[in-house]
Amino acid sequence: MQHQSILIVDFGSQVTQLIARRLREAGVYCEIHPYQKAGDAFAALKPKGVIFSGGPDSVTREGSPRAPQAVFDSGVPILAICYGQQTLATQLGGTVEGGHAAEFGRADVEILKVSPLFEGIWDVGQRYPVWMSHGDRVTQLPDGFEVVGTSENAPFAIAVNEQRRYYTTMFHPEVVHTPDGAKLLANFVTRIVGLKPDWSMSAYRAEMIAKIRAQVGNGRVLCGLSGGVDSSVAAVLIHEAIGDQLTCVYVDHGLMRLGESEQVVGMFRDHFNIPLVHVDASELFIGQLEGVSDPETKRKIIGRLFIETFEAEAKKIAADGRGPLTFLAQGTLYPDVIESVSFSGGPSVTIKSHHNVGGLPERMNMQLVEPLRELFKDEVRALGRELGLPESFIGRHPFPGPGLAIRCPGGITRDKLDILRKADAVYLDEIRKAGLYDKIWQAFAVLLPVQTVGVMGDYRTYDFVCALRAVTSVDGMTADFFPYDMNFLGRAATRIINEVKGINRVVYDVTSKPPGTIEWE
Repeated sequence: MQHQSILIVDFGSQVTQLIARRLREAGVYCEIHPYQKAGDAFAALKPKGVIFSGGPDSVTREGSPRAPQAVFDSGVPILAICYGQQTLATQLGGTVEGGHAAEFGRADVEILKVSPLFEGIWDVGQRYPVWMSHGDRVTQLPDGFEVVGTSENAPFAIAVNEQRRYYTTMFHPEVVHTPDGAKLLANFVTRIVGLKPDWSMSAYRAEMIAKIRAQVGNGRVLCGLSGGVDSSVAAVLIHEAIGDQLTCVYVDHGLMRLGESEQVVGMFRDHFNIPLVHVDASELFIGQLEGVSDPETKRKIIGRLFIETFEAEAKKIAADGRGPLTFLAQGTLYPDVIESVSFSGGPSVTIKSHHNVGGLPERMNMQLVEPLRELFKDEVRALGRELGLPESFIGRHPFPGPGLAIRCPGGITRDKLDILRKADAVYLDEIRKAGLYDKIWQAFAVLLPVQTVGVMGDYRTYDFVCALRAVTSVDGMTADFFPYDMNFLGRAATRIINEVKGINRVVYDVTSKPPGTIEWE
């Protein structure tokens, strides 16, 4: 992609991805690179500006992360956030100390002087809410810096060097808890750096189609469909680029929601006319999962079976006389790329498997086609709309690769999966009827490994307990439960108990979830 860009140097903050999301929302292309590799990334990307993220370390610790000197030598504008502010101050001759009053949570910043960073957003003499998360703090600024904003426990809450176009904040503008933070980030990239917003899905679509055609040439591409949004959008985009040189394989593991396999097959074959091989492997998957209770073991079984089934089908397709399969397409997203070269220098992930539990065998000897690897999830949905995928499909709640296997804690049986599938369908139907589906980030039913005594009519029952979950989330990183009213829960529970044989009790999960634990397990 030939866009003017911003480099985000990642010092390990759990919300670094949010910086990139805010810039993309402002129409500006950016990339995240860990601080250890930021020097090479800076040289390759040639960004017009750089943002330093926050991070968990302390600059007072010997050997703590630092920014590449090349960034300072280049003269490009810098925005440094939290830990980024501290390492910038340290590297330019300032002082950072620990042992002062920490700030974790909401704070108010008082604006002391005007600055392009908050021009048109904040006024001098006023106080504005922000989100702090720091223990150390700057106690002496480098030469050329002045304070333009302060808070109770951060005297240098906003410190800038206008001449060098260096801007630093102790608070986190990228999180939703800083109400005007997205505007500040947009000011930095447009007013200060001077970039013109040119990042759109229509432009991305055209650019990626040209890139796919150049990469593939006359070759053949194999795409493994999971039934989810990512792989589906990737397949439609690739098909638009190269037509019937693409063949899709949908390995149906029998763990999808009610009617979803039929929807996927119908959409690709009938609506988009994409060559699709539907492999019904439900007996194989469910047979090997039966009685397995450990969730990680379930994931590994599903991942192994998917790889084996997919590879066997690929051999059949390659022998159809139309030439070898030389490319493998998959719906890798930008967060997957970021995580594969994580802050800690973790292991490089060569290929994201269908269920995130390994990778396809190297013996397949195929080049990757990853048309979504520069996109976040919300951008993938926008691209899907641009490509004409139905809104009913694009707007579906996220669904895990292992499907209902991890929404059925304890041992799996065909009967339990059928009970769960029906209960989940009733629950989602009630959500849609109440007009709540698009207000909820993810909702699903869980069949608990618990049976209770109940009385239904004149009969004593001994049936399963069904748990309902619904969460709100801005970024998919953290979540809070959706505040249903009791009338809705009463209607949903009554329908499930009356219509789904095998359930005699329904509960609602009202726990919040920290990063990485949106799903039930």
